Amino acid sequence: MKMFRAYLIGTALGLSLAGGALAQEDTIKIGVLHSLSGTMAISETTLKDTVLMLVDQQNAKGGLLGKKLEAVVVDPASDWPLFAEKARELLTVNDVDVIFGCWTSVSRKSVLPVIEELNGLLFYPVQYEGEESSKNVFYTGAAPNQQAIPAVDYFLEELGVEKFALLGTDYVYPRTTNNILESYLQQKGIAKSDIFVNYTPFGHSDWSKIVADVKALGADGKKVGVISTINGDANIGFYKELAAAGISAEDIPVVAFSVGEEELSGLDTSNLVGHLAAWNYFQSAESPENEAFIKEWKARMGEKRVTNDPMEATYIGFNMWVNAVTAAGTTDVDPVAKEMIGQKFPNLTGSEAEMLPNHHLTKPVLIGEIRDDGQFDIISQTDPVPGDAWTDFLPDSAVLESDWAKLDCGMYNSETKSCVQIKSNY
Repeated sequence: MKMFRAYLIGTALGLSLAGGALAQEDTIKIGVLHSLSGTMAISETTLKDTVLMLVDQQNAKGGLLGKKLEAVVVDPASDWPLFAEKARELLTVNDVDVIFGCWTSVSRKSVLPVIEELNGLLFYPVQYEGEESSKNVFYTGAAPNQQAIPAVDYFLEELGVEKFALLGTDYVYPRTTNNILESYLQQKGIAKSDIFVNYTPFGHSDWSKIVADVKALGADGKKVGVISTINGDANIGFYKELAAAGISAEDIPVVAFSVGEEELSGLDTSNLVGHLAAWNYFQSAESPENEAFIKEWKARMGEKRVTNDPMEATYIGFNMWVNAVTAAGTTDVDPVAKEMIGQKFPNLTGSEAEMLPNHHLTKPVLIGEIRDDGQFDIISQTDPVPGDAWTDFLPDSAVLESDWAKLDCGMYNSETKSCVQIKSNY
């Protein structure tokens, strides 16, 4: 009798464990790798909320491949090495099928070796410096030719800027972007002596000397403009110091690449009216898709919560991934990555995004002017522009191509006709 009872208990336990395993396998797990604390939380928390909304939307449609989606949220806390640890945890402990995450390029560079080693899949939703193309990453934010270069062209052609202050946070994205812009500006006839470059740490707060130095650039009467790659909450102090120094957009226009509606929602924007941002989406864009997106976001998060560009990039990437998984009939990385190339999905500005063989999107370029309500007037908008993984304005990069469809290579040298892959130094 005891043996029989032990058998029944063992059988029941086995069925219970099997049931738990089946229940676990019944969900498709989505990794969410965004800072919810630290200096980048001001920007990244919203992207966590965006992924959770998209997961709920997909589940309301019946899930994916007959299964519910389950978000697994971790907090890398604006700590770049911790991003790599959390990515490994998501892939090996939580067994996620895909990761949506990172904001800064240094966090992405930290994660990249882990994603490639474990053959994971990362959707990266923020504008960046380019100079990269990984088989395991889809870059849904802007490359330099979809944001930085057009912004500089706007300063040169529309505002008549003759001197440039390139102000950035001290990490890979601002430094690489500014290297590209310095080269581009000099090719456009701007003297090296008329380009001022300055970097500050994350969370920098004392902007008085830097703003004074920028103001002094115009002492000779030449028109000065600021190209800002300042990231995170350091923007709050920067814009406050501009206002304190009495610098208006007419005096010295600023175009920012990392300041959108979310960052402005914490500022008094009355003194910032007329300053600019270059993105591929603004909340003020008029389209049926954007109207529906904003309506659902505010219904979920409250009327005061705004939308922004990296949210749209997350939205596009998520929906393309869903469609690629559906086409592949599996969440396995290799077939899904293959199906991602050529995916098309309506963006929120009225045109269509397409995923290119270099794992970058086509994106329209928008220039927005800050309004006193913290929104942007769109003053310039292009048709969708194909994203370049490798810039044409640095000699070593100009000969490189990325094509994961025909060449199966992210770094193909068109001169030597060979594929070279290098490990990140970051």
